[in-house]
Amino acid sequence: MQPISNLAVSLQLASFILLLLLLSPPTIAQTPPSKATTTTTTITKGTTITKPGCPRKCGNLTVPYPFGVGLGSGCALNPSLEINCNTSSNPPMPLITQNQLHVYDISDSQVWISNSVTTRCYTPTGGMLGQNSAGIDLGNSSPYTFSDKNKFTVVGCDDSAVMTGNNLGNGKRFGNGCVVSCNKPENVIGGSCIGSAGCCQITIPNGLKTANVTNMRSPFGHARVWSGNPCGYAFIGEAGRYSFRGSDDLKDSNFSRRVGESVPIVLDWAIGNLSCEGARKKDDYACKEKSHCVDVDYDYGGYRCSCDDGYMGNPYISQGCQDIDECEDPNENPCEKICTNTPLGSYTCSCPDGYTGDGKKNGQGCVATGSEFPWIKFSVGLGIGFLSLVGGATWLYFFVNKRKLIQLRQQFFQQNGGLILNQRITTIVDSAGVDAAKIFTAEELKRATNDYSSDRELGRGGNGVVYKGILPDNHVVAIKKSKTMDESKIEEFINEVVILTQVNHRNVVKLIGCCLEVEVPMLVYEYISHGTLYEHIHKPGGSSDWLSWEIRLRIATETAGALAYLHSSAAIPIFHRDVKSANILLDDNYIAKVSDFGASRLIPLDQTHIATLVQGTFGYLDPEYFRTGQLTKKSDVYSFGVVICELLTGMKPVSSERREEERNLAAYVVRSMEKNQLFKILDRRVLKEAAMEQVERVAELARRCVHLNGRDRPTMKEVAMELERLRKFNKEMWNRELRIPRDDGIVVGQMDGQMGSSSSLDLYTLHLNSTAFTSEYSAQYTTSSTSSKPTFPISTSPR
Repeated sequence: MQPISNLAVSLQLASFILLLLLLSPPTIAQTPPSKATTTTTTITKGTTITKPGCPRKCGNLTVPYPFGVGLGSGCALNPSLEINCNTSSNPPMPLITQNQLHVYDISDSQVWISNSVTTRCYTPTGGMLGQNSAGIDLGNSSPYTFSDKNKFTVVGCDDSAVMTGNNLGNGKRFGNGCVVSCNKPENVIGGSCIGSAGCCQITIPNGLKTANVTNMRSPFGHARVWSGNPCGYAFIGEAGRYSFRGSDDLKDSNFSRRVGESVPIVLDWAIGNLSCEGARKKDDYACKEKSHCVDVDYDYGGYRCSCDDGYMGNPYISQGCQDIDECEDPNENPCEKICTNTPLGSYTCSCPDGYTGDGKKNGQGCVATGSEFPWIKFSVGLGIGFLSLVGGATWLYFFVNKRKLIQLRQQFFQQNGGLILNQRITTIVDSAGVDAAKIFTAEELKRATNDYSSDRELGRGGNGVVYKGILPDNHVVAIKKSKTMDESKIEEFINEVVILTQVNHRNVVKLIGCCLEVEVPMLVYEYISHGTLYEHIHKPGGSSDWLSWEIRLRIATETAGALAYLHSSAAIPIFHRDVKSANILLDDNYIAKVSDFGASRLIPLDQTHIATLVQGTFGYLDPEYFRTGQLTKKSDVYSFGVVICELLTGMKPVSSERREEERNLAAYVVRSMEKNQLFKILDRRVLKEAAMEQVERVAELARRCVHLNGRDRPTMKEVAMELERLRKFNKEMWNRELRIPRDDGIVVGQMDGQMGSSSSLDLYTLHLNSTAFTSEYSAQYTTSSTSSKPTFPISTSPR
């Protein structure tokens, strides 16, 4: 029992230390961080930068007019621009009056202020140890707003947070959030914060008056990652200042203090809220002589002043803009011989006696007169020699570059597993006598796409660009040019290419081959000409005319059959991982073709799931896969269920145009079924053409597919069989089975020859009663009420 007791004491001690670190007040850096971005600062470079009798500095900060040191001192243009100098600190600390925020630096358009980090720490068992929150309200009358040079950053392995703010200029609220996760904190590497592996960053708009970090949550209370990441962090700071250090940051007990001291917040400042046009009419117009007014570029209004071209200094002070002496530095001035500065912010170039020309270094220069040197012959000879030299150098350049290009392509071919693929192709052809992957050269694909011309571009996404290519035999193909490739998984990539090229199903886009002579391998697929299902369902003005209920059901059946084949019938099971209507292509006969295997994974025959980094498309992503990182066959089933909901309703998977509780389509459909209101959200074409029972069966199948628990979902094979069975019955057969009573007392289906009168019945004339539908479905997603970008799920129960 003694070891267990020691462990408990150690855990309690570690938790206590974390709590002390969390609750200790952050210190404010006395030495300002160096600027991380290029800014323009001229108002501090003039001979006069403050009003007469006013101090130039507070501590290490130079305070130029229209700012001023001291409350009520009259040194600032107005009280809102006064800087409170706290002399009790050493050195004295400059503070923004309204919020007592430490000011690090002031430029022509911005100020840099101190930062604080929202921190939330946990015990080893998942209980919340403590939290401090950060938020700044600049005030409605403040001349300051948050700059779009800031970014919102979340760091941790089991955390999510939301940033909110108000823009008083347009009356709108801003809200957006980040989710970070990682299974093994000690393996997280530093670098970019793009993605969700330990660090996430998003941009924020300018013009905000408030910035608050809210809804910081941890789905599992860091219990699974506590040893390497006991706390989660969220903060706002200048872009480019924070560099993610991977596992070192995740376990750094001094993270909040270090970031608070090194990553400042950038504020834009402006004078008043009038435009330049309105401000010029006022007596307190701030721009002095030799300067001009500049409107700010955000909705709140206001203006700033800038010295005219040829002048530099402080445009807010009389005679503050001083003439720039362009001739001061003989090495930098624009004149070849004589440079004369003029008092009107300009200069002139001239040549001394015995020379002619405009005197400018980038013009004619100065040429000596009276020379008998044969300039014409010299120039002709020099020109011929120069052309000969250029011609020879050009030939040599292209010759050397061509050799380098050939060597580079050979290097890429070997680096991308070309030798391995050749061996695999030879083995397959010799043993099975079947067609295998074709290896294309880089030159072949360059010619096929007309050097990757923009008019050959079929689509562009996060993973790369797809081009239409025409091979020498006039065979039309689709060529996918990816952006990145994990060099550590080359052999796995080659294995997937070999397997996918042998996939032979009429409803799966055929992978023809690849090109390995480029830095990132390119894939060549069969070309499907009629666009994506997404384009036809969500066509502006309504779905395509040909998209009848019968065709919708056939497309769903074909797609389900293709996915079932990939899951069960292929040589090695394949999980698609990105099933969505945009990845279902349609040929000239509107036959469905499942495409885009960029996120697919091959699954060993002895495994039912694998652990991966979460990939997919918002709205289609399996919530169980998102939570656990465990990819299974049922993940594709969930995504396919969302596609069925699209076919039934004609609505997008996620839409900010719908009410908040209806934004997620899967949840909306299930909730409508629970309330017996399914018919209210069905597409008009479905209502007009489909039989009631048939639609209910299809909707019930979709509900089973999007069940939160993967074990309760059917397999793709079961889904395909059910859809095929539902297709066998036409509308009249469904109505006969239902035995629908007519107004004249005849029961449809009982009397021969009376079925014709039931053909006019549709879902507009029938009351849907889906009382058999039940669901344990709950809200899966939360989206920002003001942002066009959806946020990830955020737990509603704090840990």
